[in-house]
Amino acid sequence: MVSTQDSESSNLNFHEPSEISNSVNRSKDLPSLRTTLKKDLTQAASSPDMKPQSCFEEFTPIITADDSEDGNYLFQCSSAGLYQCSVTGLVFDMKAEGDVVYRTVPWNKRLLAQHHKKPAGPLFDIKCQQQSVRQLYLPHCELISTGGGQFLKVAHVKDEGIEFIRPHQITETHVVINITGFSGFGIVKDEDSPADPIQAMILLFYKPPVDPHPRSVLSVLLVPRTVVIRHVKHTRSKLIGEEMYIDIPLRCSLFPKQVYSLSTVPDDDLIVVQPNEAEFHGEYLNSSVPSFQVILKTIITDINLNKSSSTCVWERDLCIFSPTVGTINLSPSERLLNTRSCFIEAISGPVLSSLIDKLLEKKVITEAEREAADAMKNRGEKARFVIDTVRSKGDDASSDLINILRELDKTLFEHLRLN
Repeated sequence: MVSTQDSESSNLNFHEPSEISNSVNRSKDLPSLRTTLKKDLTQAASSPDMKPQSCFEEFTPIITADDSEDGNYLFQCSSAGLYQCSVTGLVFDMKAEGDVVYRTVPWNKRLLAQHHKKPAGPLFDIKCQQQSVRQLYLPHCELISTGGGQFLKVAHVKDEGIEFIRPHQITETHVVINITGFSGFGIVKDEDSPADPIQAMILLFYKPPVDPHPRSVLSVLLVPRTVVIRHVKHTRSKLIGEEMYIDIPLRCSLFPKQVYSLSTVPDDDLIVVQPNEAEFHGEYLNSSVPSFQVILKTIITDINLNKSSSTCVWERDLCIFSPTVGTINLSPSERLLNTRSCFIEAISGPVLSSLIDKLLEKKVITEAEREAADAMKNRGEKARFVIDTVRSKGDDASSDLINILRELDKTLFEHLRLN
């Protein structure tokens, strides 16, 4: 976390209201500021022919898009195997090489309602000219331990209508179906299925202050785990304008139709949370609309989102760098040190990967250092390794990193005040 003379820290607790309103009371005794996210999701369901998730080979699709659409995804497969899309979570079980083109499309909720169904995930339009997809793994957000999986089916949407496919298998994370034809596929559940807890994400978008006004806004979105983050970012960019997506994995379990609240410690007039309470709908429509907005009326460097194992639903340490703290008079390595915590927290996975490639091209890091970074699965650890490695090489290397970051992510560069 960054510490400066004009900084102050604030804790945000995301929790359920009192038990009378279908929740539990929350303690004011908070744990340490380190992340203590519970791994409360169940183990994957298994069957004799079920392949473990470690067998999935992750790929980043080719994306074609313009300002008016989310775009198409292209996966060019060269051999048989299990391949997981890093953007959507889809997994393709390929029996041979082939080109898979896919995109998300809107649900026809009226058509689903005629069959007493509701969406339980995105609807994907999938095509493969070579017909080489053997099985399709659609990501879901149900907790298998609560029995939520028993209400899931896959809707196959075609020009002539809709049919509902019984899953071949259901794992902790995916619904698996055998496919012979293509078009639209998406997970649905019964309209009257119980409101059991689901796997969810808490997405954070930060709109920094505009000089000379110190007011800034942190938008907090509660969404199902299967929401495609890229689509949320694209929609908010069109509606809100420039803001920074804080790329930290924020997973928890939430109850649909449950009322939640977001509170601050200390609770003062300089930090305002709106509204006081919000219901988690657990649906996929309007996933770009924030459940809460935290209005910061003063400049602060740290916001701490905390979760106690016995009281709060979720916690997270979040670094927001003070725009009043300039780095112009510092050397490049000192500027990186001054923004180190915020860099580690805020840099996104794709930008970090591009940064590593550029640093290797400019011979700022060695091939061995690049391989060491690539071997790290945790984004935060990888970011920490990169910035510390470059800083240890002196001002010239640090200056190269700063200049590359300016090219790759201007918003983050300005947020870190590296100019």
